[in-house]
Amino acid sequence: MNPLVIAIDSSTTATKAIVVDTEGKVLALGRQDIDLLSPQQGFGEHDPRQWWTSTHDAVAQALAQLTPSEKERIAAFGITHQRESFAPFAADGTPLRNGILWLDIRAADQVQRYGTPEIHALSGRPADVTPGLYKMAWLKENEPESLAKADKVTTVSAYIAFCLTGKWVDSAACADSLSLSNIKTLEYDDGLLEIAGVRREQMADLVKPGQVLGTLEKSIAEEWGIGEIPIVAGCGDGQAAGVGAAAVTPDVAYLNMGTAVVAGVPSAEYRYEKLFRTEAAGVPDTYVLELVQNSGAYLSGWFRRAFGKPELAGAPDPELEALAAARTPGSGGLVTMPYWGAVQSPHWDPIARGAIVGWRGTHGKGSMYRSILEGISLEMARSLRKLAESTGVELTTVRAMGGGLRSPLWRQIMTDAIGLPITGCEEEEISALGAAVIAMASTGVFGGDDVATAARKMARFTDVTEPNMANHEIYNELSAIQDRLYENLRETNARLHEFSRKHPDAELTGGEG
Repeated sequence: MNPLVIAIDSSTTATKAIVVDTEGKVLALGRQDIDLLSPQQGFGEHDPRQWWTSTHDAVAQALAQLTPSEKERIAAFGITHQRESFAPFAADGTPLRNGILWLDIRAADQVQRYGTPEIHALSGRPADVTPGLYKMAWLKENEPESLAKADKVTTVSAYIAFCLTGKWVDSAACADSLSLSNIKTLEYDDGLLEIAGVRREQMADLVKPGQVLGTLEKSIAEEWGIGEIPIVAGCGDGQAAGVGAAAVTPDVAYLNMGTAVVAGVPSAEYRYEKLFRTEAAGVPDTYVLELVQNSGAYLSGWFRRAFGKPELAGAPDPELEALAAARTPGSGGLVTMPYWGAVQSPHWDPIARGAIVGWRGTHGKGSMYRSILEGISLEMARSLRKLAESTGVELTTVRAMGGGLRSPLWRQIMTDAIGLPITGCEEEEISALGAAVIAMASTGVFGGDDVATAARKMARFTDVTEPNMANHEIYNELSAIQDRLYENLRETNARLHEFSRKHPDAELTGGEG
């Protein structure tokens, strides 16, 4: 047997499709962008039809790069997706409104009203603006017809699976991100559905990761020139990144320096606490304990767009990197609270706001940019230490991926903040690779369907960045100041939240610039 698999990752900005062999080598890649819509400040939406059209076109691009004999070897199709995002649909797949995305922060009031420790224990997710539960509750209160008229209210992955197979079915490790499921049983919970304002029959049916969602529709298979292959249930993009990095033992953490910065470790047993969110893993019947900061590469990109060179349109700027690299760690007392999209781990505060504290006249844009990168890194490093303390397992390895890894400065700052070497993953589309690993495991090519075994066979790595331990000590000192600042600013953030509700900036509802 020498199978190939197709896998897609439908993310916030694009759908990527890869064709992968048993060694984890990517033979072909396709990509199709998705338009990010922001009808009001704090809103983030997609036209759900683009979830499918971008998948269709990205897969077609990838398959066009293969020979006929390679197409014949394709044995399975894997799916991963942006988590927490959802949309309401008619039974035939027609969307009834735009999809609401994970980065949308409109439901802060619903989080405060409905979020409880009991829901955290049941769903595995602390109360936060990202899960679909609270944004569905927002729809229930503000656009009730969007939910009432829907035949289905589903994730990105379930809609793509419907388009591929004609069946409304989803992976339990994808649907769990909506916070509508009992994380222990991976079944929908009636109480959570009631809060969200949806009914059980509106939900997609669920299977475990690695199981078959359905068979590729004949018409699509003929168009693509491949067989009517099985569509294999995957998991959310964060868990999939961990699978792609072979982070399948509790001493190995994955670190995704993407739009959001996400890190996690696997767990054989269910556990929860405020520090992390607990998710169904890509390895069936296990969990992922995940740390998340929504303001990741999004925040550094925001700075470059708002204050950098207009002609770069937010792309990395070598001159800015050099200015920031020339500053000493901490820039003489400048610290950023990176809460441009509220705060997730470890505080889970939907009304927290970003701040940069410690300005002096000697500081400039290089200091500010470095402080932003440091602020993200310090928060993640502190959370990783607390996670190791919680599990009782000391981390030995951090495997990193994501666009932020391409910045030597940010990669070194993150390494110094954590105080452990960071190993880079070779494949850039690491979440898609994780979905490919799960799909490949289902073929039995490795002597069974064990996803962890397949991950070890297919993961590929590059160079290692070593920490500067002198800088690590400086960052530990600055981290303690950053940690205390959250409590110092908590009352101020609450007052600013009330102020912004009373005096909304009507001129800038879609964001400035």
